[in-house]
Amino acid sequence: MKNFRIIFLSLFATILFSACNNDDNVITEDQSVAGSKSFKSFKALKEAKLLLNSIRRDGGIPYNVFRPALTFTSEQNVFLPSVLGIDYRIDRSIVPAGPTARFPMFQGWETLSDGSHRKGYYVITEASDKKMAKKLGVIFSPRMAASIGSGGEQNAYFTRKGRLVFEGSVDFSPKRSLVTSGTSADGLLFGFPPAEVNPGAIASAEWSSYVVLPSGVVINAQLVANSTGIHDRIPHPDGNGPAQEDDLNNPNLAIDQASVVMQLLDGWHNGSPYYFHIVTDTSDPGPATIELGVFAPRLANLPTFGLFPGGSMLPFSPTANGRTTDTDGFGVQGLNSASLSDRQIQDPTNTFPIDPSDKRYAPMWDAHITEFTVPESERPILRSFDQINQLLAEGTLIPFRGNANPSPLANSLSDLLTATGAIINCPVITQPGASIIGTQIGSPRNH
Repeated sequence: MKNFRIIFLSLFATILFSACNNDDNVITEDQSVAGSKSFKSFKALKEAKLLLNSIRRDGGIPYNVFRPALTFTSEQNVFLPSVLGIDYRIDRSIVPAGPTARFPMFQGWETLSDGSHRKGYYVITEASDKKMAKKLGVIFSPRMAASIGSGGEQNAYFTRKGRLVFEGSVDFSPKRSLVTSGTSADGLLFGFPPAEVNPGAIASAEWSSYVVLPSGVVINAQLVANSTGIHDRIPHPDGNGPAQEDDLNNPNLAIDQASVVMQLLDGWHNGSPYYFHIVTDTSDPGPATIELGVFAPRLANLPTFGLFPGGSMLPFSPTANGRTTDTDGFGVQGLNSASLSDRQIQDPTNTFPIDPSDKRYAPMWDAHITEFTVPESERPILRSFDQINQLLAEGTLIPFRGNANPSPLANSLSDLLTATGAIINCPVITQPGASIIGTQIGSPRNH
């Protein structure tokens, strides 16, 4: 009991010193060791407080679980309580950027290859500890803890001023480009897979958005800006146009307000559209280019692709050759449609099996790509995993011929799909009812 008291008091003194010290340039690692689960949660809550305090110092409004800035209706169905605003307008003739959400933005430090540090800005969307998730207003995802020790995660620690220091970094300066492919010999594939891809942002070998804090809690933290530029999912002020692609003066990146606006991608889940999510980073340059994410090769080490409910991720299902024309008002779909469209105009509208209300949810998704065997005029919009499994059984769909694994693995959601091995970080923000589309909630824009 005496030893426990000594450890407890030592930890408390360390945290108090860290929170009160004003030297942001002296980087120190927390050497304390977590004990019981409650002791770990105590540390996690202190870390959450450091993060929230940093939002306040940067001119933002930290999330308050007792007095949240926004409350949401069941029809709005928002999964991320800390979001500052959502623009549900999908008509790009009115809003060129399409649907967007505004997030609290944290300031931290990246570690460069020479050991020096660079200031970076990031968002947090999930945490593996329930108490930390509640405190930060993010999604609780215990599955993320399975990443610890895999080599697909990165460790982080706090400066004396409570800034998070990452092991890796992201270079936002590359210019995104994509060259589409021609028609396959059998005529079924066109535009995908691309002939050439160049992601608009590339992470260092040390970077992963699954970040292990000193408490042992895993958070999903994605860098969105640094001195090299900004994330491609931050829309331009006019909604499009590459001229301002890496402009730190973009008003959708508000450093003095500790907030950032990011484009939402649509998808299908359980037969319903408007499964709005963001793409932050991916393990493969192809989806990073198509879906405007960061190419982060370290994510490929996460456990274990192709498996569910094992591992630290979930399967989802893009299609390689969906409909490229809207014939019934339900839109278009497919990696081919996204590859053939102009920048930021068309998303693949992939199909997902569960949402963040399910305890099995994780923000890291393992792509199980399908391929239609019928002419485009006969291809339906894929709206649920049940439908996909039925079409696979009928032969209307087959696993994409470019998937990395020739046979299905142990997957409780489908015994007919195969995995590509491409891992995509897709935090799910909201899936509203149809009546919400066209509205806005909170403060969707920086001002």
